[in-house]
Amino acid sequence: MSDSFIAFVRHEDKVLLMQRSDDAVDFPDAWDGIYGITDPTDIDAITTRIEDVTGISAANLTFVRSAEARGLEFGNRLNDVTPVLFMSATTEVEPSSFYTGAEWVDPGYIATLQPESGAASSGPPRYTIPQLGDLYGDVASYLYILKTTMGQEEKVASEIQARLSGTGSLQDIQSEIFGVLCAPMLRGFVFVEASALHHVEKLIGRAGGRTTPLKNCRKVLPGTSPLGDVTPYLEPKAATAGIEEGDIVEIRASSFKGERARVTNVAENKEEVTVELFDAQIPIPITIRADQVRVTQRVDE
Repeated sequence: MSDSFIAFVRHEDKVLLMQRSDDAVDFPDAWDGIYGITDPTDIDAITTRIEDVTGISAANLTFVRSAEARGLEFGNRLNDVTPVLFMSATTEVEPSSFYTGAEWVDPGYIATLQPESGAASSGPPRYTIPQLGDLYGDVASYLYILKTTMGQEEKVASEIQARLSGTGSLQDIQSEIFGVLCAPMLRGFVFVEASALHHVEKLIGRAGGRTTPLKNCRKVLPGTSPLGDVTPYLEPKAATAGIEEGDIVEIRASSFKGERARVTNVAENKEEVTVELFDAQIPIPITIRADQVRVTQRVDE
């Protein structure tokens, strides 16, 4: 039975990672979750350990789940370590014990711990404890991106849902796939939320075995996707986004379809625009839904 744990603490869409001191016996300077030695089923003891090393009070912590223990090498010994997940109501952290640093990161950066800003140019990945990403995936999830044929995103997503609802060879991974999503503004891609890459590869039939390769789905893109890079595509934009007073537009619906007009007012709360037709002898303001016009010339062009 495991007698140690690694607790991961999340706040909204970020996870807390802690840096060990440079004189720690195991993995000096490495980043990890919150390590402790106790019965992993004793949630109160784990909560106390989190309080002690982070300063986050028990009142701000909520236990979510735990998973099966993993074997983790500590020098020349193998310890069974149980991953545990908590949610925190605060981001205020004061590292103590053998932890000297703390950082809230996008789960997509757990393996590299690169900051979200300038991640590609911020130097080599920082040192993390072995299997940190796997341990986190056991109790939480990552976002993976499937490359699909353009225009077939919804069909791919529907087929994935059908596979997950079946009773065949994919039953063993149904609990490891948490969501499938198409982003209307990002063609050629489908997002899958899952605990690990190999589950996604099995789902689409790209990992061998008996699963038929998923039609119109080419591959899983390398790595995990940071949530911060994806959420802009998942949030619906207002119909008035990108339309300003003075813009020249073409009306695409109503009895004025095909007419050109100038925008005189943008009502963002109603997602409407007021325009004046170019060809009208008397300029009469017309209010129309913003999704019924297309900008052909910007006011600053």
